[in-house]
Amino acid sequence: MKWTREEFWLTDDQSVVDMEFVGESLRTTYWAKVRPQDIVEESVRASVMLSLFDRDRPVGFTRIVSDFVTFAWICDVFVHADYRGRKLGEWMFVCALEHPAADVTQKLLATLDAHGLYEKFGFQRCECMRLLNLESKNESG
Repeated sequence: MKWTREEFWLTDDQSVVDMEFVGESLRTTYWAKVRPQDIVEESVRASVMLSLFDRDRPVGFTRIVSDFVTFAWICDVFVHADYRGRKLGEWMFVCALEHPAADVTQKLLATLDAHGLYEKFGFQRCECMRLLNLESKNESG
């Protein structure tokens, strides 16, 4: 799929994903700041990837982890600092919700700081339990 808005375009075409951009960008976030590049690449390849471009320059990314029927987790939503404030993250999120991988009965995401944004789309704050297996994947965040 491909979406366009002004000079920006978003695609789920995995052949155009800039893995270095994704890894470097994720390491600027609170949730993936110590995620090694090999773990970034392995996790991203196991997902539906949405890459945001300004013409040919990668400027944003998100991914959807889904079973395509009952469950979808939208994660790793980010826009390069130079492009923030233009509502590109919101647009990218809307496109992710439109993707067939997110056309499921239960959509999930987790955030520490963007509750207001996601509540506008019907997401509700809830308590979450998680188990981190840091030893097997050498990852935190």
